[in-house]
Amino acid sequence: MSAPIATRALAAFRSPTVRVAALAALAVGVGVLYLFTDLPGKWEYALGLRWRTVAGMVIAAAAVGVATVLFQTITANRILTPGIMGFDAIFLAIQTLTAFAIGPALLVSAPPFASWIVELVLMGGSIVLLYWWLFLRRRLDLHVIVLAGLVLGVLFRSVTAFLQRLLDPDTFAIVQNLTFASFTSVDRELLVPTAVLVAAAIASLWPIRRALDVLSLGEASAISLGVEHRRVVMHAIIAIAAMVAASTALVGPVTFFGLIVANLAYGAVGHRHVRSIPGAIAIGTIALVGGQLILDRLLGFGTELPVVIEFVGGLFFIILVLTGRAR
Repeated sequence: MSAPIATRALAAFRSPTVRVAALAALAVGVGVLYLFTDLPGKWEYALGLRWRTVAGMVIAAAAVGVATVLFQTITANRILTPGIMGFDAIFLAIQTLTAFAIGPALLVSAPPFASWIVELVLMGGSIVLLYWWLFLRRRLDLHVIVLAGLVLGVLFRSVTAFLQRLLDPDTFAIVQNLTFASFTSVDRELLVPTAVLVAAAIASLWPIRRALDVLSLGEASAISLGVEHRRVVMHAIIAIAAMVAASTALVGPVTFFGLIVANLAYGAVGHRHVRSIPGAIAIGTIALVGGQLILDRLLGFGTELPVVIEFVGGLFFIILVLTGRAR
């Protein structure tokens, strides 16, 4: 009796929908473990801090994971991410230019929600305007636009590095603290607006989910099958800009996290967006919450989670390039 049951269970698990459900259940389980294991005596305060950390990680996982899946869909490339393309470099430039122009006092003392709005508008607006001008007004090829994004990302990082060398040590330390990703010091006031914006961006993708699947076949194939290529791509870019800007303003830049999450989602549940998007969210949540759980409970805060993510992501990037799995 047990063998047929095991065979049926194994056959059911081969279904991508079942795997998505299993990943979601695992993400919930990891979150529960993080919240309720090793609670101290004054558990109310500790539980409140953990809830804020888990909420920030789920929002970041959803925003970065979905944005990367979308970006790799429209570029037909499995190693390009918004972070590699320089979207995060805009955030670093904004923080450095603000500190350089008006000093660190206003940068630190500004209300969190006001700073979040300014960063969101500057980051998201600049990304959308750039791609709108190049893609719709100039009607350049998407691959030329991707190359332009890479060049501009390098330019922003170079200018940021130069300006940081001109800052005094105290201001430089403040800027470094603001531009380093942190999942454990998320501002509670920003959780709800960020969650609403990310949820709205993801929900806007539902009407074009089938067009995105067709877009994965390439521009020529998508157009021949009746997809309004430029409209769908611009819709995706606006959603990507909103999610990347909101996530970066909340937790800071994480360059390689989306690369790991998106490619693991493809391997686990396939490329159809109705499954790869929730799969990426679940895998991102497992990676962030599970990684923080291991660091907190087993390693005793031996290192910061973003450092581990960037190290593993860099290795993963090299493996994808060397094995020829970019497409």
